[in-house]
Amino acid sequence: MNLKLGALAPLLVFLAACAAPTAVESRSPRRANLLRAATLPWTDDGRCVVRESTQPWPVLAERCFHALDQRRVRFIVRSGRCTVASAEAATLGIGLCVLAAPEVVAGAVLVVGAVVVAVAIKEALDEVDWPEPSPVQRREAAESESSANRKPTPQPSGQDLFPPSPGEPFERDRRPECRPVLGPPRGGNDPHNECADKIRGNSFPGFNVLINGKHYDALVLSRRTLWEVKTDDFEKHSPRSRKFFVSMKLPELQREARLARECGYDFAIGVRSEAHLAALKLADPSLKVVIMDWC
Repeated sequence: MNLKLGALAPLLVFLAACAAPTAVESRSPRRANLLRAATLPWTDDGRCVVRESTQPWPVLAERCFHALDQRRVRFIVRSGRCTVASAEAATLGIGLCVLAAPEVVAGAVLVVGAVVVAVAIKEALDEVDWPEPSPVQRREAAESESSANRKPTPQPSGQDLFPPSPGEPFERDRRPECRPVLGPPRGGNDPHNECADKIRGNSFPGFNVLINGKHYDALVLSRRTLWEVKTDDFEKHSPRSRKFFVSMKLPELQREARLARECGYDFAIGVRSEAHLAALKLADPSLKVVIMDWC
């Protein structure tokens, strides 16, 4: 056995999991588990790991040990303690004890050859790496959900504007909730706000517009069009992650379109890639989606 290990030594790759986890990873146990598992070879494309990724690492290791490609893994015993205490684990041997250690022990796990990140693990990492919503965005989402089935009456703030209409104003323009109220931009970052400001014909660059209880990124009065801007790097993510992202955002976009129509406005969504446009149109062909070639 020692001779075989000696012959394989040039091929043994020290796992990235043997590096100390960063502060960011320690605050996201699921992501830390996925990163640790990504350095190991799996026979099921990582599906078991993804399914158990919210569990503590020792639990994940025990439940998915059967899916580990053990022909390519070498375990180096560093202590006599075993993290896994279940009766079933006893039959799996010392390898599971080494793998399941909650702390990363340098040199305890070695793998033969290069490791390609399992497909399911890569897609799960893509999903958890989407930007987390800010506290403001979470509050807005909660407010939007609570007001979805009632007619809001916005409190005036900033500059109250009455959009011009040909001839007599529309009856709905007389409704207070349909009168645009300017406010500070709410995009949360400079690139987002810059894309909104540069929308062709934007009547109020530097401001967002509150109409019918919803804050929109821009208003083009000449076309009576309200805009929502999306600056996500959509095309860089996997197909599965894109589908997940669209499924999360679609209900709110449809609600924004409905609120705009109720006040006599068109609604447009600005995106940065053909992939994002195609995904939204596939999910709801009635949405107007535009590639923002100006930002």
